Amino acid sequence: MSLSVAFQMDPMEGLSIAGDSSFALMLSAQARGYKVYHYTPEELNYADGKVWAEARPVTVQRVAGDHFHFGDPVRLDLGADVDVVWMRQDPPFDLGYITATHLLERLKGQTLVVNDPASVRNAPEKVFVLDFAQFMPPTLVTRSLAEVRRFQAQHGEIVIKPLHGNAGSAVMHIGTDGKNLAALTELFGQVWREPFMAQAFIRDVAEGDKRIILIDGEVAGAINRIPGAGEIRSNLAAGGRAEATALTPGEQAICDAIGPELKKRGLLFVGIDVIGGKWLTEINVTSPTGIVAMDAFNGTDTPALIWDVIERKLRK
Repeated sequence: MSLSVAFQMDPMEGLSIAGDSSFALMLSAQARGYKVYHYTPEELNYADGKVWAEARPVTVQRVAGDHFHFGDPVRLDLGADVDVVWMRQDPPFDLGYITATHLLERLKGQTLVVNDPASVRNAPEKVFVLDFAQFMPPTLVTRSLAEVRRFQAQHGEIVIKPLHGNAGSAVMHIGTDGKNLAALTELFGQVWREPFMAQAFIRDVAEGDKRIILIDGEVAGAINRIPGAGEIRSNLAAGGRAEATALTPGEQAICDAIGPELKKRGLLFVGIDVIGGKWLTEINVTSPTGIVAMDAFNGTDTPALIWDVIERKLRK
């Protein structure tokens, strides 16, 4: 099948091609003979009933410093000129992000958008996960210092993180003495208008935070991410390292519970985070990562699997 594909994502210049999942998807699309376009969210437009982008044809190669080449810019009608739009820009999940989902939602019935923009809007990573609270560590969502103090008194060590952050940014560990709790709560309240999240600290994070990839609701594989020295964050973008792994029965049970809902919502490419074989902490739907490292360990080809699923959906 020959497809035209547009990637709505961050600037090509800033990609870390060694591990970037969007770049891996572009390479795979190009190898299949697809026509690939790139545009940033700022180049997304609506006029006269059409959603369009100031996009550029792009060719890619795994050569650091020379990893992409643009063709001349075109006015790309996303409802008529392409078969697939990938929404792959990184958070923050702010009003700009939400507005992009509203615009792309207007392509429904014309062009396949991955992940489904309405579902992305309604499933922010640290809020959607609350639908599966039975698998989560003790969790509090609040703006109240008094509530955080009560939570910390009950659970001892805790972690505080922004509700709409990404890549492990601004994740803070609070010890049993509660030192800096008031200052951090004040800081979070000043920086973000929305509530933040507090969770009981899981010591098993030292053994790794498992990223499990689900494609159309089915497990495609996993990697274990080990925090760097002196860190609690295991995100690869925050200095964590990856290692090969397999799923535990508890992790498979989590996937079995989540998978059908992902498929129902059109969330085709999702990464979930599980600690200690049983504690679900996030469901990543905006711009999941990890497939490059996972494929390197497992000898798999997840981008090809994703494109196979997309082709099957387009044939229906």
